Amino acid sequence: MIFYLSGTGNTKWAAKTLAALTNEKLLFIPDMMRQYKVDGEYHLPQLADGERVGFCFPVHGWRPPAIVRNFVANLSLDVAGHYIYALCTAGDNIGETMSIFRRDLTARGFHLNAAFSLIMPESYMGLPFFNVDKPEKEQEKIENAAADIKTYGDAILARRSEEHLVIGRWPRIDSRFLGGFFTRYLITDSPFWVDSRKCVKCGICADVCPTHNITGGLGYEPHWNHDGSCLACFACYHHCPHHAIEYGRMTKGKGQYFFNRPKGR
Repeated sequence: MIFYLSGTGNTKWAAKTLAALTNEKLLFIPDMMRQYKVDGEYHLPQLADGERVGFCFPVHGWRPPAIVRNFVANLSLDVAGHYIYALCTAGDNIGETMSIFRRDLTARGFHLNAAFSLIMPESYMGLPFFNVDKPEKEQEKIENAAADIKTYGDAILARRSEEHLVIGRWPRIDSRFLGGFFTRYLITDSPFWVDSRKCVKCGICADVCPTHNITGGLGYEPHWNHDGSCLACFACYHHCPHHAIEYGRMTKGKGQYFFNRPKGR
């Protein structure tokens, strides 16, 4: 089985690609947390003999997303003797993300056999110097990722213990200092707002939110719930067909991206 989290589709594509290569089922982490929660833990069905366990998630602030860490910290699953791997996606580098995730798994009694990172088009817009990639860079990243994930899939099929990680030049600074700031101040839905002049009340933003943090739907303007569930994944911003959603002033004049976004949008 492959547990995954995705907002703008990069990680979903990666997880679906691995699922096709390994013939394993996909499980969306937020859905698993809702369906299998019992007394504060997530009690999932028993694994089949020889079944692999994969975790696929985007990097948030050079760390694993808080929702993924919560899922692992409370996951009740007998993985003894099973091959476990993790893959994270990022626009540039991952810092100490996989080291943090490995510690989270170890604390739960899981052993990570293999770890991979996949560089994908940028989607985080919450800081002044972040924007989407230019079309040629976006295409280059997707083509390179397609080649990389085939290599990773071969390793997973063979159950090899490998690491292929792009950690960057300053992984400690990125994950510990910048990541701490990001986690404390930037994972919030407070800055999101909708331009009523542009909003056509299509409901797409509410549909694509992975944590169902947006109240709205067809015929209604979106309202963020401010309940602490926002991932700051910017799925709502990127999928809005009329660019009616903004994140304070940070997204002013910036582009949009989601995987397989139609040309001209």
